[in-house]
Amino acid sequence: MNMQKVYVIGAGAWGTALAQAAALAGRDVVLVTRDPACAEEINTSRRNSAYLGDRVLSDRIVAQTGWSGLGEADIVLMVVPAQKTREVLVSIDPEMLTDKPVVLCAKGLEHGSLDRQSEILEEIISAAHPLVLSGPSFAVDVAAGRPTALTLAGRNEGLTGVVAAALAGPSFRPYAASDLIGVELAGSLKNIYALACGAVEGADLGLSARSALIARAFAEMTRLVTKMGGDAATLTGLAGLGDLALSCTSPQSRNYWFGLQLGQGRSVQDIQQGGARLAEGLTTAPVAQGLAEAHQVDVPLIDAVNLLLAGSMNIDAIVAGLMSRPLKREGKS
Repeated sequence: MNMQKVYVIGAGAWGTALAQAAALAGRDVVLVTRDPACAEEINTSRRNSAYLGDRVLSDRIVAQTGWSGLGEADIVLMVVPAQKTREVLVSIDPEMLTDKPVVLCAKGLEHGSLDRQSEILEEIISAAHPLVLSGPSFAVDVAAGRPTALTLAGRNEGLTGVVAAALAGPSFRPYAASDLIGVELAGSLKNIYALACGAVEGADLGLSARSALIARAFAEMTRLVTKMGGDAATLTGLAGLGDLALSCTSPQSRNYWFGLQLGQGRSVQDIQQGGARLAEGLTTAPVAQGLAEAHQVDVPLIDAVNLLLAGSMNIDAIVAGLMSRPLKREGKS
């Protein structure tokens, strides 16, 4: 099966980094941007300075605006913000994606519908083959060719393996998996817990508190993911524990950084007006809370993050509330 032509929709930091990874794997890449100036810069100077600074991009990448050539793509990567996925997919002729593997790379749940990214794709273009890419990764590392391992999940085992092999390069290693639901939910939920861990750090509550929070977040994530049909084993791998650990400990994570500001007493509006880049956890948190309610799963940490984002309670009061919850035996839900 020929998988030479890769089409990447979205030229932000992550989309550009994935285009670079595919190019380093020997693929021919088309990178789609909404901004003609961005396309011009990539094609002439081999840089996307707004997102990746002076990082030189492979000459296998051709940037453009619009959907020219999409019908000839072998693999399509959707790398737009989670709340924009539906809008972008609606603008594409469904025939262009018929029978194509579409790799969904946004880590977020849709506000309003409560849909996962793959559910949005299947609703709009049912003839496409949804796959999900998730795991511990920062765009700057991938673009620089630093070692990165992720999970690529899809229902069709053969197709998933072929796509994983096509995207694998000298420093980019996607591991094929079949648990689409688990991988997708883990990638979305970890952003919420990263906000919480950032807030704990911002409030100077200590590394012990942050470590405990990560452990309880893992337990909470497991409860919700398994109740929604995901596999608990997925959460012990790259897409689960691996991504959770990275996002909950590094200021390079946009969600962790945003939480850090919240913990220092700033409001959501103030942080956003200060030019903060997109933190998917902001919109995913209320969606995850809605899913937990629908599936009757206790999610005190997700509830706490929603209180913090709404400005209903400060971090000290939230932590005090969590610490006063009834004690349970370790390992019990």
